[in-house]
Amino acid sequence: MSPFKAQDDSPLWREGWYQFAGRLTSPNYGPRPSQAEIDLIVLHCISLPPGQYGGDEVQRLFTNQLDWNAHPYFKRIEGMQVSSHFYIRRQGELQQFVSCDQRAWHAGVSSYRGRSDCNNNAIGIELEGVDDAPFDERQYETLVSLCAAILQRYPITQVAGHEHIAPGRKTDPGSGFDWALLQQALGLSSKFFPASVLLKSLC
Repeated sequence: MSPFKAQDDSPLWREGWYQFAGRLTSPNYGPRPSQAEIDLIVLHCISLPPGQYGGDEVQRLFTNQLDWNAHPYFKRIEGMQVSSHFYIRRQGELQQFVSCDQRAWHAGVSSYRGRSDCNNNAIGIELEGVDDAPFDERQYETLVSLCAAILQRYPITQVAGHEHIAPGRKTDPGSGFDWALLQQALGLSSKFFPASVLLKSLC
């Protein structure tokens, strides 16, 4: 059982599953530590092969069904067992692989604001894309709606990128991501975001 306790009387959630996301269950998850507080959203980007969109390779990766021989790049990640709570496609389609009450395997070796192993207290959201190119407007629309729903259910106090929790090792979501757009759409204080991201101070 998850250590997180919440009333599932919201029509948006059921045992950590978001009702407006297509469900593709990943085997790559585990329980959160008993003392974990789910207070961090981590944003990522991914595409397989890198820069190619529209296929089902990411879904296959997260569900341990990717054919490692289907593309030369896949040999570089062969055997990897990873997952994310959510995945947002270029056209805005939303899929969920792990209950938010559970610990998905998306952050890896990480540390943020004095705590290590961010998988313990984070909800991971992957955007279909690469870290040096813009994301689609439809992805932002889905992301804003999703983050608003997460903020309503979980005690979120921080929103960061993979690049911020694993600097030097990861660079996503990268320069193509519009942090100001997300902040303004959610109406959050700059304190929610990494200090390195230049944002407005919202009252």
